[in-house]
Amino acid sequence: MRYSNLDGHRVGGSLIRVLKWKAGWHGEKRPPARMTGVPVPVLANDGRALRKAAADALTWVGHASFLVQLGGASALIDPVMSPTLVGGLILRNVAPGLAWQALPRIDLVLVTHNHRDHMDAPTLARLGPDPVYVVPQGLGRWFERAGLRRVVEMGWWQRERIAGLDLTFVPAEHWSRRGLLDTNESWWGGYVIERGGLRVYHSGDTAWFDGFALIGEKCGAIDAAMLPIGAYAPRWFMQPQHMDPFDAVRAFAALGARRFVAMHWGTFKLTDEDLAEPPRLLAQAWQRASLPQERLSVPAIGETLFL
Repeated sequence: MRYSNLDGHRVGGSLIRVLKWKAGWHGEKRPPARMTGVPVPVLANDGRALRKAAADALTWVGHASFLVQLGGASALIDPVMSPTLVGGLILRNVAPGLAWQALPRIDLVLVTHNHRDHMDAPTLARLGPDPVYVVPQGLGRWFERAGLRRVVEMGWWQRERIAGLDLTFVPAEHWSRRGLLDTNESWWGGYVIERGGLRVYHSGDTAWFDGFALIGEKCGAIDAAMLPIGAYAPRWFMQPQHMDPFDAVRAFAALGARRFVAMHWGTFKLTDEDLAEPPRLLAQAWQRASLPQERLSVPAIGETLFL
């Protein structure tokens, strides 16, 4: 089965378009920017408070990886702890915001889609078979073959209660591929996670699409929305699959969420913009939208935001 976006169309990494981008045969060329050694905010976090307390909190591990703690349950979303991706071709700019020994006991692992910067095989292997793995339709077999047999596949708008958390898998505007011939053979999306009157949303990878308003309408008031602000340049290539900061602010408004939590920047250089650029553009987009400053959170890697 080949999966599609909400409006029925499919996005995929056309080889010709990739070559055009990498060869610079387009009008959005930028000066080369460093892959590593780029200063981004980092906060030391030994995890002691996270292992002891039952506070409701979000901790940014880096890129799209978050530790979500609600009502005493701990979930890792898109955990990527490896120093490199794609066989060492992509290097990590800064270490994970939580070291392995800093993690609390993990009840759930939520995977938004199968791209390697969101679904990292070495990290999943080290997390082992104890957590429940919640994954999009089409990915269950991969996890079972990896020995991670406590797996729950979900389709869009499916709702499950696991480890005391109410989970809804929601649409995103993206695509999937793990190998050469499996484009869009598994789904992609985000998660709305609820417990004890709190509701948080992690979008996964996504472009802007009309589904943000639908998520807000169907899932209810969102207390914190974890939204990507990086990996957006050049726009002619990335716009169908990744938001830029201006799109992300627009998505936040469409969701009707109370708090914007920035992610998906500063960790891996996947696209042409400088790793430190996204929060600068986000500040401009936020000011242009005339939104209250107290509703914006741009955490440091390793920072815990208490809800």
